[in-house]
Amino acid sequence: AGSTGPGGPEFGQWAKETTSAHGTSFLSSVADLPAPKEPRCALISGRTADNPRLLTECIAADCKTIYLEKPGAPTVKELQQMKEEAEKAGVAVLMGYNKNVCKYVRKTREFAETVPGSHVTFVSNNAYENTPESLGECFERNAEGMLKNMAIHELALLVSFYDVTVENIESVTADKEFSSMQTLPGPSGKEFTDFDKIKFTIKTKTGKEVSVAADRCGGTDSYATVTDANGEEVFRYWMPDEEDKKTVQELQAKYPTAMPYFFTQDPDYVTVKERVAKNTVTGEEAEGVATIAIAVETLRVAEYLTPVLMEQLK
Repeated sequence: AGSTGPGGPEFGQWAKETTSAHGTSFLSSVADLPAPKEPRCALISGRTADNPRLLTECIAADCKTIYLEKPGAPTVKELQQMKEEAEKAGVAVLMGYNKNVCKYVRKTREFAETVPGSHVTFVSNNAYENTPESLGECFERNAEGMLKNMAIHELALLVSFYDVTVENIESVTADKEFSSMQTLPGPSGKEFTDFDKIKFTIKTKTGKEVSVAADRCGGTDSYATVTDANGEEVFRYWMPDEEDKKTVQELQAKYPTAMPYFFTQDPDYVTVKERVAKNTVTGEEAEGVATIAIAVETLRVAEYLTPVLMEQLK
């Protein structure tokens, strides 16, 4: 059915051209892979619910490194089991949290260090239409919820750089003026409750404080801000910045039907994938790339925060 459905013929033609030009194999199962002649790296970017099975299959296929897309697994328990399975097999699992290597994140963190009493807010936007139909479809397709999906990148930043763990959270406070939670029917008719936008501030027991804002209907760009001790904004850095906008425009012209966020995130995903590939070949540390241990804690934080924030917005 896939070969004749929307995009199927085009994919089939592209697969033929790619096989001819590069010798790429297109297989129906990981088990069909031949034995590797060089260090093998797998990229798992399927349905979240399929990831535990796919990771097991990739380990069996003698992969040295696995690049696993966020959030990794539907639950903390499953992701923890995947982590232990990979460790037992001696396989490195690195995560596709592209914002960990983003220019705007690095520059914001560096600037914040120069400002006494600074406070950082990470802002993530998507460009869904602000209608019950559009958001209902989004809620159903991303049924794990906003914090395990759209905002999981920001939570990974908090775990990676701000000492945020479930045990180290002293308090979390929703910005009720900004935030919105809705119960909407998806295409199936089943109702889903989720945030269409959320903003919150976390204070840690070790004295750090950081905020996150995410808006399903906020546009295509993400950014971060730094405020001073008086609460005045003193720095804002966008993704993409002026330097990257030229690349975005070129990609938009080349792929006019693709989702807009593909273009803004392209340079960072290239960076992540290059570092993972180099790690596979040379063993060199993939600087800034989140490990599966970071992913486990990130998912734990998402599961902890979701009911707490929902309760605050009732």
